[in-house]
Amino acid sequence: MASLKSPVAAEEAAAAAGKGEGERCPVEEVALVVPETDDPTTPVMTFRAWTLGLTSCVVLIFLNTFFTYRTQPLTISGILAQILVLPAGQFMAAVLPNREVRLLGGRLGSFNLNPGPFNIKEHVIITIFANCGVSYGGGDAYSIGAITVMKAYYKQSLGFVCALLIVLTTQILGYGWAGMLRRYLVDPADMWWPSNLAQVSLFRALHEKEDGDGRKGSPSSRGPTRMRFFLIFFFASFAYYALPGYLLPILTFFSWACWAWPHSITAQQVGSGYHGLGVGAFTLDWAGISAYHGSPLVAPWSSIANTAAGFVMFIYIIVPLCYWRFDTFDARRFPIFSNQLFTAAGQKYDTTKVLTREFDLNVAAYESYGKLYLSPLFAISIGSGFLRFTATLVHVMLFHGGDIWRQSRSAMSSAAAKLDVHAKLMRRYKQVPQWWFLVLLVGSVAVSLLMSFVYKEEVQLPWWGMLFAFALAFVVTLPIGVIQATTNQQPGYDIIAQFMIGYVLPGKPIANLLFKIYGRISTVHALSFLADLKLGHYMKIPPRCMYTAQLVGTVVAGVVNLAVAWWMLGNIDNICDVEALHPDSPWTCPKYRVTFDASVIWGLIGPARLFGRHGLYRNLVWLFLAGAVLPVPVWLLSRAFPEKKWIALVNVPVISYGFAGMPPATPTNIASWLVTGTIFNYFVFKYRKGWWQKYNYVLSAALDAGTAFMGVLIFFALQNAHHELKWWGTEVDHCPLASCPTAPGIAVKGCPVF
Repeated sequence: MASLKSPVAAEEAAAAAGKGEGERCPVEEVALVVPETDDPTTPVMTFRAWTLGLTSCVVLIFLNTFFTYRTQPLTISGILAQILVLPAGQFMAAVLPNREVRLLGGRLGSFNLNPGPFNIKEHVIITIFANCGVSYGGGDAYSIGAITVMKAYYKQSLGFVCALLIVLTTQILGYGWAGMLRRYLVDPADMWWPSNLAQVSLFRALHEKEDGDGRKGSPSSRGPTRMRFFLIFFFASFAYYALPGYLLPILTFFSWACWAWPHSITAQQVGSGYHGLGVGAFTLDWAGISAYHGSPLVAPWSSIANTAAGFVMFIYIIVPLCYWRFDTFDARRFPIFSNQLFTAAGQKYDTTKVLTREFDLNVAAYESYGKLYLSPLFAISIGSGFLRFTATLVHVMLFHGGDIWRQSRSAMSSAAAKLDVHAKLMRRYKQVPQWWFLVLLVGSVAVSLLMSFVYKEEVQLPWWGMLFAFALAFVVTLPIGVIQATTNQQPGYDIIAQFMIGYVLPGKPIANLLFKIYGRISTVHALSFLADLKLGHYMKIPPRCMYTAQLVGTVVAGVVNLAVAWWMLGNIDNICDVEALHPDSPWTCPKYRVTFDASVIWGLIGPARLFGRHGLYRNLVWLFLAGAVLPVPVWLLSRAFPEKKWIALVNVPVISYGFAGMPPATPTNIASWLVTGTIFNYFVFKYRKGWWQKYNYVLSAALDAGTAFMGVLIFFALQNAHHELKWWGTEVDHCPLASCPTAPGIAVKGCPVF
């Protein structure tokens, strides 16, 4: 097993060696947390790693795919596997014989069943396998979402081979992008992927012995060990989540303003944590705090500050002005905050009334039924996506374009770039040739293009549409990766992808779905792979081991993912059909209903009717231009006043991210995330740096793990058996009037008419 030192000891060792292994990482958080030593003799791809890794991958993909169709979808995160495989690995190390096994008499090589104690590198590679099971079947199950919509909603006669090719090509395409971008998003020290630090801290807490960790009186020697600290807060988080998770869900959205003004629509619109602006509301639920932007403990302070600026600007200034002062987009006809679609009369929009039997738009029915409207906050949220897209491209070009150009020249000239200690340590290992990734990229592109000819009716997306999707992914993956690698925020462009193809191919909802997964979701998968590559970089996993684990995990997870979904779609009667299902049926597919609705809005009705010259929301398109312009003065000021370091930290894409994901994210989710992140990554980091160094990321992992374990327990033991509680404390938000319109003459059930 590798002998890993604490950051303090590692720093002393590096200094004693005259920094012979390279400069320390310039990012302070990384220098404080990531070990700067390595033992290249530590075994990685062992029999234990393969067995536990593939088992974790298959189990997680099966469970996540199964639960994603239910009324209460449940995502089982990789952190559960990360913890559970530790005792399993130690058990295998204790009982397996120390024996060499020869494959075909040694012609295919050999391996040792038990090469020694279960080590940290085996644990990391198992987690890489497990992460494939999460990204496929959990919150990122986009390919299966498209296939479910095609089969369950559009009733297409889609074949299994075509479906499998869709699933695998989108993932392998993302892996190909990841491999081509390693030089820009993994090797540079300032591309530090903050979310990985929580993983690193957990691995160290689970494996390192802290006896004599640092000198007496040093920050590393005071207080409980990381492992003991993790266990304390893991069990505390596990026990506490029984309250917001089952017994007292009101803790998820504590909207006291609605209790103070129970008959005021305006007060409830302002104070509701679930259906309003959430002013004064808060959450005491870690799942609610970390639901949409991830753990606030791993986001750097500069990212939190930028997100806060955008949040305050949009939620407390722009939205109130648009709703109460200017009635923008006929805003007062609708709730101030909702992800529903509406008619001009404030009623929910029934998309079935404008569909033909072939799921094309019935133009006459659409003209007769009326235009589609959005709630004001939803409309502005879409507009912020326009701004975020162009701002991301321009910001990265201005602030990181020089570094990207130098990395490109270095790649072409084989010049050695300046490396930190981690990159220097990784140079000891055999690297993965670039052509290995290029083969995956070209192969997935070729198969995807072939599908557009062979499965023309099922896919709807022509070959040039595929090329358009690939070009979009090529353009945006690097700039979005730079933002995520430095701020822990991923500016999405789902809306942009569907917006673009909706203009080019109107009335083609399936083509819209496929363009989204090839043009946008391949980027999501690429960034997931890159984050794991950086985790392997920090933990000194040989690159070829990472390549093998990620590729095998991707293929295995893809096959199992589709097999489970295919079986469920074929064997559960009326799955996803809410009208035909029994009222108590759990198979209502709420996640995929959103995917279907998006295909109707952007693919069927099309953006031209909403954002075109005569569309109600046409002025939001100007935000594309605003996003391209806003980073420029920030960049100019940072060049004019280089001594003012804070100017360069002003990040327009992340400022616009303060409004991302709403809905379904609520202002209360984001506000609580901002407050928690500020406490730990500003005040604690500034005034209690020793505590922060030792415990901050361990605390994040403990809260995640405890909440996840209790969530699984509640689901299986209580919710899955229909043991539901019904009382005042189980109502998430006591603000019934927050969803009411305020325009004169609009009559909605349960709301007063003005």
